[in-house]
Amino acid sequence: MPKIVDHVTRREEIAEALWRVVRRDGIRAASVRTIAAEAGWSAGAVRYYFPDQAGLLSFAMDLVSRRVTDRVSAIEPKGSVQTIVLRYLEEVLPLDAERRAEFDVWLAFMAQARAESGAGTLQEHLVKVHNELRQLCESLLRSLADAGVLKDGLDLRREVEVLHALLDGLALHAAIQPEHTTPARLRQLMRHQLESLMAENP
Repeated sequence: MPKIVDHVTRREEIAEALWRVVRRDGIRAASVRTIAAEAGWSAGAVRYYFPDQAGLLSFAMDLVSRRVTDRVSAIEPKGSVQTIVLRYLEEVLPLDAERRAEFDVWLAFMAQARAESGAGTLQEHLVKVHNELRQLCESLLRSLADAGVLKDGLDLRREVEVLHALLDGLALHAAIQPEHTTPARLRQLMRHQLESLMAENP
């Protein structure tokens, strides 16, 4: 029987090889040749799946966001609403090796996207993910509001912006100073932020 090739898996393998090159050597080193060598393939094989570097970078950036989305979607909403909200928020923070690797790559893609002239493909991904994270923050805070556990008089729109900024900032701090902003510290700060929004007797 002819060998069945899983093209989706192969494209993801190439994207993951690109991630490793980017983390180790920077995005400027992510040429077809270096990515092929990292993946253990020929340059021709890489070009078969990705005829140009822009397409590969776009796919690899999209794969980062899809992996995060898949993990968030897999969360089982068990426990109190506060516990569930905290679980969702922790899932988008770099709390383990896999998520730290994804965030390192995302930072490189973000810098590359900002360097593009005009509204390039990477910039479109950047805006899309930024908006999705904001929507997650809004959805979670509205869940807390609907459960009646938030303080009275909160400006939810403002608190969504604060929460969104806190997530971005904590992830960046963890990438820059992992020895200080540890997973335990990330969880502690996120929990503190949520507790600051809670009513005393919900």
